[in-house]
Amino acid sequence: MSATRCPWPGDDLLMTRYHDEEWGVPVHDDNRWMEFITLDAFQAGLSWRTVLHKREAFRKVFHGFDPQRIVRMTEAELDAARQNPGIIRNRLKIQATKKNAAALLTVAKQHGSFDQFIWSFTDGKVVHNRWRLPEQIPATSPLSDQVSKALKQAGFSFVGTTICYALLQAAGVVNDHLVSCFRYKPLGGPG
Repeated sequence: MSATRCPWPGDDLLMTRYHDEEWGVPVHDDNRWMEFITLDAFQAGLSWRTVLHKREAFRKVFHGFDPQRIVRMTEAELDAARQNPGIIRNRLKIQATKKNAAALLTVAKQHGSFDQFIWSFTDGKVVHNRWRLPEQIPATSPLSDQVSKALKQAGFSFVGTTICYALLQAAGVVNDHLVSCFRYKPLGGPG
């Protein structure tokens, strides 16, 4: 008998592994935040499946999502990224990745870490929703509106409220596993 899980991974093995092992697990590492910010920015207008299947290529292009190394990327490296068929070759999103790395480092310097900054929106607590059906899960929330506004003010790009909601879900600030999903309770969802 297989576990009951959220339906969105479908039968894609990489999506299933991502759902089962990563999605909704609280993140507390600035490089992981950089990874999620980057991947969610590239997802804008595309499917998560497309981005997830290119994640390893993104990881190579963007130096393991190390913001210190991303901000030092040269124009030649950015041009090479634009030619790399392994990633999504969107010029604006590639430029935004370098800009977002600089913004993340600035926020980290001001707040001790980017992680401390982002978790301050929920006082360090996970928001556990109690969705029973996939169609109940919103694309945005007042929290994602607030985070989006703060990130834009801090100089980030591609951080609209929908992207921010996906970021908060992925990084475990919001637990949006369905209550019937086998991951809901292990991630702290109330019984």
